[in-house]
Amino acid sequence: MSASKKKILIIEDEPQIVLGLTDALEFEGFEVVSADSGKVGVSLARQGLPDAIILDLMLPDANGFVVCEQIRQLDRLIPIIMLTARSSEADKIRGLEAGADDYVTKPFSIGELIARIRAIFRRTTRPTEQVEVFDVGRAKVSLAAHTVTVGKTVHQLSFYEVGLMRLLHERAGQPVSRDEILVKVWGIDASPSNRTVDNFIVKLRKKIEKKPDKPEHILTVYGFGYKLVP
Repeated sequence: MSASKKKILIIEDEPQIVLGLTDALEFEGFEVVSADSGKVGVSLARQGLPDAIILDLMLPDANGFVVCEQIRQLDRLIPIIMLTARSSEADKIRGLEAGADDYVTKPFSIGELIARIRAIFRRTTRPTEQVEVFDVGRAKVSLAAHTVTVGKTVHQLSFYEVGLMRLLHERAGQPVSRDEILVKVWGIDASPSNRTVDNFIVKLRKKIEKKPDKPEHILTVYGFGYKLVP
């Protein structure tokens, strides 16, 4: 992957954050464009879709959840990382359900954010000789198409959901730790407060399980992680 060919759109109204992110991302070889409002951000995304978007939740003219949904109407697969000063799990889940692929809580580590972006790009260039379509209970998962199909209903999968399902399927029937998932899917180390994996498991269960609150296929291994039982 040549990072210099990757364009990152930053939608953020705090100048110091934009400046810091721009300097760091350009130093890493990315091309950066920025917008200080939701309206301008959606317009820039429409004009020429970037390779990834960093989106602030609290914008002066729009709710970040709404902006995320508008961008998803333009492109269902473009990676969106949401920046938020809110640390509640409900807000994070709402952001993921609005279409964000991941979230970073302010104040955040620029190094971690860049690692998450790189993890997304590694996944988009991953070799395709692995199993790309498989069944999980009543659901048909297509990693190549980024979809889960249940009957006539088709659910889109984000980049991180594809990576998570790929890892769980490769290790089907075996417990996979949260720490390993974070390293292999997100490219980041675990921390005591990191609920990223848990929140994505909630999203996947809603798309795959008949009763998400009583899962039969994506099972919790308490105190350790998760395992897939196809």
